Amino acid sequence: MEDEILIRLHLAEELREAGYAVVEATDSHEAMTVLTSRDDIGLVVTDIRMPGNIDGVALGRWIRTKFPHIKIVLVSAEFYSENFMEFDGGFTKPVRVNELLRRVRQLLPQAEHGGSRGR
Repeated sequence: MEDEILIRLHLAEELREAGYAVVEATDSHEAMTVLTSRDDIGLVVTDIRMPGNIDGVALGRWIRTKFPHIKIVLVSAEFYSENFMEFDGGFTKPVRVNELLRRVRQLLPQAEHGGSRGR
Protein backbone atom coordinates (compact mmCIF):
# COMPACT_ATOMS: atom_id res chain seq x y z
CA MET A 1 0.00 0.00 0.00
CA GLU A 2 1.29 3.39 -0.98
CA ASP A 3 -0.40 6.62 0.02
CA GLU A 4 0.42 8.46 -3.21
CA ILE A 5 -1.85 7.02 -5.88
CA LEU A 6 0.48 7.51 -8.86
CA ILE A 7 3.37 5.84 -7.06
CA ARG A 8 1.12 2.99 -5.92
CA LEU A 9 -0.23 2.47 -9.45
CA HIS A 10 3.28 2.50 -10.92
CA LEU A 11 4.70 0.01 -8.41
CA ALA A 12 1.66 -2.25 -8.75
CA GLU A 13 1.97 -2.24 -12.54
CA GLU A 14 5.69 -3.06 -12.39
CA LEU A 15 4.99 -5.98 -10.05
CA ARG A 16 2.21 -7.24 -12.33
CA GLU A 17 4.50 -7.00 -15.36
CA ALA A 18 7.05 -9.09 -13.43
CA GLY A 19 4.41 -11.80 -13.04
CA TYR A 20 2.99 -11.12 -9.58
CA ALA A 21 -0.69 -10.87 -8.69
CA VAL A 22 -1.24 -7.53 -6.93
CA VAL A 23 -4.06 -6.39 -4.66
CA GLU A 24 -4.06 -2.68 -3.88
CA ALA A 25 -5.37 -0.97 -0.76
CA THR A 26 -5.79 2.77 -0.34
CA ASP A 27 -5.45 2.96 3.46
CA SER A 28 -4.74 0.87 6.55
CA HIS A 29 -8.39 -0.08 7.09
CA GLU A 30 -8.75 -1.38 3.55
CA ALA A 31 -5.46 -3.27 3.86
CA MET A 32 -6.64 -4.95 7.07
CA THR A 33 -9.94 -5.86 5.41
CA VAL A 34 -8.15 -7.39 2.43
CA LEU A 35 -5.75 -9.32 4.64
CA THR A 36 -8.52 -10.79 6.77
CA SER A 37 -10.65 -11.77 3.77
CA ARG A 38 -7.99 -13.50 1.64
CA ASP A 39 -5.59 -16.34 2.23
CA ASP A 40 -3.33 -15.84 -0.78
CA ILE A 41 -1.35 -12.77 0.33
CA GLY A 42 2.34 -13.51 0.75
CA LEU A 43 3.83 -10.03 0.89
CA VAL A 44 2.70 -6.52 1.79
CA VAL A 45 4.50 -3.41 0.56
CA THR A 46 3.38 -0.45 2.65
CA ASP A 47 4.32 3.16 3.07
CA ILE A 48 5.17 4.13 6.65
CA ARG A 49 3.03 7.27 6.39
CA MET A 50 -0.40 6.52 4.99
CA PRO A 51 -4.06 7.37 5.41
CA GLY A 52 -6.06 5.47 7.98
CA ASN A 53 -6.07 4.92 11.70
CA ILE A 54 -2.59 3.40 11.84
CA ASP A 55 0.69 3.94 10.04
CA GLY A 56 2.67 1.37 8.07
CA VAL A 57 4.78 0.31 11.03
CA ALA A 58 1.69 -0.40 13.14
CA LEU A 59 0.12 -2.20 10.17
CA GLY A 60 3.26 -4.31 9.82
CA ARG A 61 3.17 -5.21 13.49
CA TRP A 62 -0.52 -6.12 13.23
CA ILE A 63 0.26 -8.32 10.22
CA ARG A 64 3.09 -10.02 12.14
CA THR A 65 0.68 -10.83 14.98
CA LYS A 66 -2.21 -12.09 12.82
CA PHE A 67 -0.38 -13.45 9.75
CA PRO A 68 3.24 -14.25 10.66
CA HIS A 69 3.87 -15.94 7.28
CA ILE A 70 3.29 -12.70 5.35
CA LYS A 71 6.44 -10.81 4.39
CA ILE A 72 6.46 -7.04 4.97
CA VAL A 73 8.40 -4.37 3.08
CA LEU A 74 8.25 -0.73 4.18
CA VAL A 75 8.60 2.35 2.00
CA SER A 76 9.29 5.82 3.33
CA ALA A 77 10.19 9.30 2.18
CA GLU A 78 12.65 9.37 5.07
CA PHE A 79 15.15 6.75 6.16
CA TYR A 80 13.84 4.75 9.13
CA SER A 81 16.55 2.13 9.56
CA GLU A 82 15.18 0.77 12.83
CA ASN A 83 11.74 0.22 11.28
CA PHE A 84 13.18 -1.24 8.09
CA MET A 85 15.21 -3.75 10.11
CA GLU A 86 12.14 -4.87 12.05
CA PHE A 87 10.56 -6.22 8.86
CA ASP A 88 11.64 -7.99 5.66
CA GLY A 89 12.94 -4.96 3.81
CA GLY A 90 12.70 -1.24 3.41
CA PHE A 91 13.10 1.33 0.69
CA THR A 92 13.50 5.08 0.73
CA LYS A 93 11.54 7.06 -1.86
CA PRO A 94 11.88 7.34 -4.70
CA VAL A 95 11.77 3.55 -4.86
CA ARG A 96 14.01 2.04 -7.51
CA VAL A 97 11.74 -0.51 -9.12
CA ASN A 98 14.59 -2.88 -10.00
CA GLU A 99 15.67 -2.98 -6.33
CA LEU A 100 12.10 -3.58 -5.16
CA LEU A 101 11.66 -6.39 -7.69
CA ARG A 102 14.94 -7.96 -6.60
CA ARG A 103 13.76 -7.98 -2.97
CA VAL A 104 10.31 -9.32 -3.88
CA ARG A 105 11.95 -12.15 -5.86
CA GLN A 106 14.06 -13.00 -2.82
CA LEU A 107 11.05 -13.05 -0.52
CA LEU A 108 8.62 -14.80 -2.91
CA PRO A 109 10.69 -16.76 -5.41
CA GLN A 110 7.97 -19.35 -6.03
CA ALA A 111 5.26 -16.77 -6.76
CA GLU A 112 6.66 -15.23 -9.93
CA HIS A 113 5.19 -16.23 -13.27
CA GLY A 114 2.22 -18.20 -12.05
CA GLY A 115 3.89 -19.99 -9.17
CA SER A 116 2.23 -20.98 -5.93
CA ARG A 117 0.30 -19.06 -3.32
CA GLY A 118 1.57 -15.81 -1.88
CA ARG A 119 1.79 -13.43 -4.78
